[in-house]
Amino acid sequence: MMSYVSVGTNDLERALCFYDSLFELLGGNRVFESPTGQFYGFSEGSLFCVLKPADGKIATNGNGTMFAFKIDSPEKVSEAYARALELGATDEGEPGPRGDQGFFGSYVRDLDGNKLCIYHM
Repeated sequence: MMSYVSVGTNDLERALCFYDSLFELLGGNRVFESPTGQFYGFSEGSLFCVLKPADGKIATNGNGTMFAFKIDSPEKVSEAYARALELGATDEGEPGPRGDQGFFGSYVRDLDGNKLCIYHM
């Protein structure tokens, strides 16, 4: 099981405003601060971290890197997608079915360009 993932940011306060609001819909809460950022916790025990790079260099996103968040309904997927866009995220794929396995997802990039998937299955 995955324990935690982290994304880098170049503007911590801006990133925290984004994730505080988005995670209201996804069930994440601030659980503890680190010297360089914030950890969010989810009910199943996983953590998502938003951090300034420890080496002091500029944060960059990974090409091909994506973080996915499973939520409880297609309606919530659409709501979270809309919220992310309102908060300044960029569209990477509108909410809708993908494939024939019952996957309903949407894709956005956060304020630092990190790719997020919000889905129901």
